[in-house]
Amino acid sequence: MSLTPATRTAAAVLTAALLVPLAACGTGDDTANDAGAEGAGLTVLAAASLTDVFETAGAAYEKSHPGTRITFSFAGSQELVAQVSQGAPADVLVTADTKSMDKVKADTGTPAIIARNRLVIATAEGNPFKVDALADLADPGLKVVLAAPEVPAGKYSRQILDRQHLTVNPVSQEPNVRSVLSKVELGEADAGLVYRTDAESAKDKADAVEIPDAQNAVAQYPAATLKDSEHAEAAAAFVAWLSAPEGQKILQDAGFQKP
Repeated sequence: MSLTPATRTAAAVLTAALLVPLAACGTGDDTANDAGAEGAGLTVLAAASLTDVFETAGAAYEKSHPGTRITFSFAGSQELVAQVSQGAPADVLVTADTKSMDKVKADTGTPAIIARNRLVIATAEGNPFKVDALADLADPGLKVVLAAPEVPAGKYSRQILDRQHLTVNPVSQEPNVRSVLSKVELGEADAGLVYRTDAESAKDKADAVEIPDAQNAVAQYPAATLKDSEHAEAAAAFVAWLSAPEGQKILQDAGFQKP
């Protein structure tokens, strides 16, 4: 069937209208690609104990790197490692211990230690059970919660308890250190071992009992780019920034120790 002149004109107008947004999308993609590190959307897999400080760091980084947007996924380091091993799309990995990072070394660039941390005993506000030392955690009448053995905080906890020859039977073993803190805050546990920075973030809801350095463990936080990242340049820039003065100030202001 032949088209009338009026029909052909209408069809041409409709085709042109459909092509305009497609052309605009193409231009936008080219602009984003040309932006490189300044136009990337980064996904960062980070240890749960970094939740508060990384939210602050992410906002600061986005402000100083216009066009970059960072999405954080927080979990226990063992969960993050599993995600990487299963091919989850991400750009940067930050764990709470070097052993976890070593498990996926074939998938990452060279890690850099960005911070250190130490454990404290978290108790309910006011420390109603008068917990003063690690030895008090062995009291069978005290409800103690620890991170699970496969979690870095759990490994560190058992390390320091074993060194003191203390037997502690936790009422629960949590998948990450923030869950330990939550149990104490909610009154579901009388005490728990968490990082100093976690306790600092909840100082209006829980108390922290310091553990002497000679009895403590030092947690190290390595950060690395992921080799499958679609934004390799931007990922490397963020990892480098974490070790630079601005990133370090944010970490240390939150209570983390120097690398």
